[in-house]
Amino acid sequence: MVGGFGSYAFGFLRVSKQPEAAVAVPHNDVLPFYRNLDLPVKVVLTDNGREFCGTERHPYVLYLDLNGIEQRRTKVRTPKTNGFVERFNGTVLDELFRVKMPETCYETVDALRADLDIRLIHHNTERPHSGYRNIGRRPIVTVMSFVSQDG
Repeated sequence: MVGGFGSYAFGFLRVSKQPEAAVAVPHNDVLPFYRNLDLPVKVVLTDNGREFCGTERHPYVLYLDLNGIEQRRTKVRTPKTNGFVERFNGTVLDELFRVKMPETCYETVDALRADLDIRLIHHNTERPHSGYRNIGRRPIVTVMSFVSQDG
């Protein structure tokens, strides 16, 4: 998940497309992060994958509903979101999966997850981002500047 305000990214490499796995990121990372900053999460934008969509009894849909979060979905065959997601996906593909993965023989999924965690820390706290909203700042700086203005 990538925040639409400052491109702060969250992620967990999973080997399943089960809805319970999709719920793990907002439950374990996203909501605690923003609650700690006293910022509400009101809307999430997902694709139409089976891990995110279904009836009102679908685990991901239920989880969002229980937390008062509106789910918006991308249009079919139009996978554009807010630009932040596309940029983050491209960065992870280019810097981790296309470069590091062929060079490193990962013996476990956990080893690959550890590298993704390092990439997330770098993305959020070390790498300046150009473009709208961040204007050369790191995502954590963008989020924290909003929190300090709001408070």
